[in-house]
Amino acid sequence: MSLDNISCQKSFGGWHKRYRHQSKVLGCDMVFAVYLPPQAEQGAKLPVLYWLSGLTCTDENFMQKAGAQRLAAELGLIIVAPDTSPRGEQVPGDPDGAWDFGLGAGFYLNATQQPWAQHYRMHDYVVEELPALIEAHFPASDQRSISGHSMGGHGALVCALRNPGRYRSISAFSPISNPMDCPWGEKAFSRYLGEDRARWREWDASVLLAETPAGSCPPLLVDQGDRDDFLEKQLKPEALEQAARKGGHALNLRLQPGYDHSYYFIASFIEDHLRHHAVALGRV
Repeated sequence: MSLDNISCQKSFGGWHKRYRHQSKVLGCDMVFAVYLPPQAEQGAKLPVLYWLSGLTCTDENFMQKAGAQRLAAELGLIIVAPDTSPRGEQVPGDPDGAWDFGLGAGFYLNATQQPWAQHYRMHDYVVEELPALIEAHFPASDQRSISGHSMGGHGALVCALRNPGRYRSISAFSPISNPMDCPWGEKAFSRYLGEDRARWREWDASVLLAETPAGSCPPLLVDQGDRDDFLEKQLKPEALEQAARKGGHALNLRLQPGYDHSYYFIASFIEDHLRHHAVALGRV
């Protein structure tokens, strides 16, 4: 599969690059960003942290705002940031033109309902197609970790919990922890998956965590700001905490005083998350 390089900037001795490619899984062109630390030019294959962004975002938000490159360069971590949904004229968006569904809001699941099922298969793209592409074209090993923010935090949790052994560690900022029980999730799930709520359980992080066998969940770090406008209505971290207790999992859930939902929050704690993953990936 060919890659079209869109841009390339040097950063902390490494390179931030953006690529476009034709996705067979999604049936459209997709763009992703990759940060290659300086160690990538020394011949060794490096572990990869996959970052999943939130509603309305693209591959650019995290790479431009989180300030992750300095420490990634020090630790020797490749970072890959995909887009948040399929794109293109042939890809349907929200029929009402809203921002919380469709384009920019793929929810990292595999849609089963028309007209969404043809293109909205972000789970298979993130878990299978994109890593195969990264490991074929870059000095990337098959040692992977995953993280994300908001809708992407939900995606990181679900991708890891649905695919045991594929990721060495998980983290999330302000994840949509229980999408079956919040307006964003109910809207997305009812359209992508249909009205049968039993099928929604397969894509809900809190449900999956509660049902995951004890001792089989990778190290899990979650940060949540206590001044987040979406905390009570949409995010509901207490559901994730209850699920961890029920499943017997070690969850490090940190409620950070004074922080909101923005990238100012992410930039403030991204170092903790990168070090969390570096330990699991054997980089420290």
